[in-house]
Amino acid sequence: MGAKSFGHYQQISQCFDELVQADGQIRPPAAAIARFIDRHGSAELIQRQEQLNQTISAMGVCFTLYSDGNNIDRCWPLDVMPRTIPSSEWQKTSAGLKQRLAALNLFIDDLYHDQRILKDGKVPADLVLDSRNYLAPCKGISPRYGVWANICGTDLVRDGSGKFLVLEDNLRVPSGVSYMLENRTVMKRVFPELFADSFIYPVDDYPHQLWRMLASLSPRPGDVPCIVLLTPGVYNSAYFEHSFLAQQMGVELAENTDLLVQDDIVYLKTLHGLQRVDVIYRRVDDIFIDPQAFRPDSVLGIPGLIKAWAKGNVSIANAPGSGVADDKVIYAYVPEIINYYLGEQPLIDNVPTYLCLDPKQREYVLANLGQLVVKPANESGGYGILIGPRSTKEEQQQMAEAIKANPRNFIAQPTLALSTAPTLCDGVLEPRHLDLRPFILQGRDLYCTTGGLSRVALKKGSLVVNSSQGGGSKDTWIINDEV
Repeated sequence: MGAKSFGHYQQISQCFDELVQADGQIRPPAAAIARFIDRHGSAELIQRQEQLNQTISAMGVCFTLYSDGNNIDRCWPLDVMPRTIPSSEWQKTSAGLKQRLAALNLFIDDLYHDQRILKDGKVPADLVLDSRNYLAPCKGISPRYGVWANICGTDLVRDGSGKFLVLEDNLRVPSGVSYMLENRTVMKRVFPELFADSFIYPVDDYPHQLWRMLASLSPRPGDVPCIVLLTPGVYNSAYFEHSFLAQQMGVELAENTDLLVQDDIVYLKTLHGLQRVDVIYRRVDDIFIDPQAFRPDSVLGIPGLIKAWAKGNVSIANAPGSGVADDKVIYAYVPEIINYYLGEQPLIDNVPTYLCLDPKQREYVLANLGQLVVKPANESGGYGILIGPRSTKEEQQQMAEAIKANPRNFIAQPTLALSTAPTLCDGVLEPRHLDLRPFILQGRDLYCTTGGLSRVALKKGSLVVNSSQGGGSKDTWIINDEV
């Protein structure tokens, strides 16, 4: 199937395009979009983008950008062109994501108990025990179902052949799911005819699935649990998401001053007195969550929370200490971790990764900084990354010095030809690189979103998709191709 309005669309050589095949034909899941453009032309597409922008502004969908010491609220950037994926492909991807989270939770639980995988030499013990995200006070604690990372946002990319690869796992406080939900709400308003013309799997059951998972963690099964979402407050960049999810689930949005611990029980302060809390969905980083257990100078934490959690009187999602598997160095061992705990081969491969703590691999990285992507082990938001082909000699030299000073803190990966999708840029459809963050939940059961948040680099040729670095987003449509 061709599309007249895609006629001038210029694909990037050696990159998989999400909507257009190498021969110029439209991929079957994007057929309804192609028909829309053929029927209405690019002028209508531009008008829908303006309508979309106005809708986002009216709905107050925003994100906070930290810039030069200031917090700047900006409207959420959503591109009018959706990304499409056939359901038959997504079923396999979803199974691989669930497999990965199940294995990672077995790994984390083992690390805080018997440490069998370290004793068997499958993962170097010093790599784990010296990690800043391995929290010794959590040793011996047993979260419900043995699950530590209840909410995971896994970043996927496609290589030049179109194959999905895992780029990284986000197991501490993964964000972005509210934008996935809002993207869909806006797109339904702007393109009602496209939703009538295609079978697009819904994503709006996520708040219910999240509440259901959190409720399954309650230490008082049988009662309607009291669940709170713990936020650092209005100045946090993800505060929009915190308030959105609390509102969607119908749970309390709380700051630390709204909670207290008495006799190892956590209570919520209400107008009617204290109410016992069963489950805390925390969006506060590990080391700030309890000044008695971690940083004594934390003004965000709740004194005594870790002790209450250790006694099983309250559940915390994600559990403190789960970030030990979020380390990008540990990421390199995930295929081995899956095989060790599940006796299975990974359904989704990792991106090839070099560990700078290994002398031979470090030597290779230092000699090839101009071709590799180098990442710090425990940063997020795209900060601290060197993209070799886009870097200057001075930047490479600075990275080389940082690697030599602390090789444990860096990994490197080949610069992939990330997939692209047509994106409306100054009124013209141009290819832009993108990734995908699906969200996986694990409590009593495992659940994976039908799609996720597609993040797109709005600058021509850029491989950086993070919104904090100027990236935008696309609605992700899983299209039923089995009817």
